[in-house]
Amino acid sequence: MTKKHVLIGVCGGVSAYKACDLVSKLSKLDYEIKVMMTENATKFVPPLIFESLSHNSVEVDLFDPNNQDPITHITLAHWADCVVLVPATANVIAKVVHGLADDLLTSTFLACTCKKIICPAMNTHMYENQVTQDNLARARQLGYQVFEPVVGHLACDDTGKGKLPDVQDIVEVINQAFAMPLMLKGKKVLITAGPTQEPLDPVRFLSNHSSGKQGYAIGEAAYQMGAQVTIVSGPTSLKASQGIQVIPVQTAQEMFEAVKENYQSADFIIMAAAVADYRPEVVAENKIKKSDENLTIHMVKNPDILAYVGEHKTHQIICGFAMETQDLDENAKAKCIKKNCDILIGNNLFTKGAGFQGDTNVVSLVTQESIQHWPKQTKAELGKKILQAMIEIEKRQ
Repeated sequence: MTKKHVLIGVCGGVSAYKACDLVSKLSKLDYEIKVMMTENATKFVPPLIFESLSHNSVEVDLFDPNNQDPITHITLAHWADCVVLVPATANVIAKVVHGLADDLLTSTFLACTCKKIICPAMNTHMYENQVTQDNLARARQLGYQVFEPVVGHLACDDTGKGKLPDVQDIVEVINQAFAMPLMLKGKKVLITAGPTQEPLDPVRFLSNHSSGKQGYAIGEAAYQMGAQVTIVSGPTSLKASQGIQVIPVQTAQEMFEAVKENYQSADFIIMAAAVADYRPEVVAENKIKKSDENLTIHMVKNPDILAYVGEHKTHQIICGFAMETQDLDENAKAKCIKKNCDILIGNNLFTKGAGFQGDTNVVSLVTQESIQHWPKQTKAELGKKILQAMIEIEKRQ
């Protein structure tokens, strides 16, 4: 079997030395490795080390007079099956997401049409700066996979998010990049995400704290695995990759109608949205003015979208979600059975690392026969595992 080609782009950060371990580990697997470096990266690690580990020449200079290939960046781009920036500095991330190509690494990255993975590593304040966060959001929108840094003690003596993940975890991400696209090729995945908003008057609405991060993370994972993905999304600031169809909705009723229009053609359905169970019976035409009297709002039930899909499913594999504050396993198991789900993901709002807004989750995977308790993981990692569990269920049917 022909070896897969992995192109490692090393940027000028302190954790550049960890890229040596990455190249060493990948070289022992079924990959052929080539390395390109920024000029700044060579200040941290000599190119000769990467040449020894990869058994290939290392490219640094776009205009190297000793290079016999006048278009090295194009040759590398054609050669690569996957390109990984590790560590990816704030500067290089800013360049590649805006199409700047002023050296060999950024020119090659721009020319690549293969899978692209960015592994940021930097000072925590640089990482958390809104400019960097906007650039990473743009990277995801462009279809690049961003492997989030972890929290730790940094070389600058700050402590926070910005540390390069464990090298073995990066190896697994690269392994999945080659394995995942085949797993959902030809499949259609329908996902609901985010909150719903139920209007009370022209100014106010009733909603919840859902950010939509988990639903969007599942959508990105499904897209990376080759699926045709549709996200029915409540109001959120998140952006999906360009290849993902997003149907924006506001209310539970609007979400219900969008799901009804799309669920029959779907193979996998993941109901990750936090849908309002009730809505005001009457929406005031004008702003409700404050008075000395108490305000009483009469509420009516919204349609149960998950129950509808469970009742009407034919070939679809269905995953529901349950956010609980007590008796998680019992309530999640009962909901899984009642709503006719194949699996249900349950979590407790009060569990550290779980719940709304955050980038991690702690869940139980519930079927009608069993319960698995999963440890804290990123919502991106969880998204992949949910899809893999659904694939296994489909295989058994």
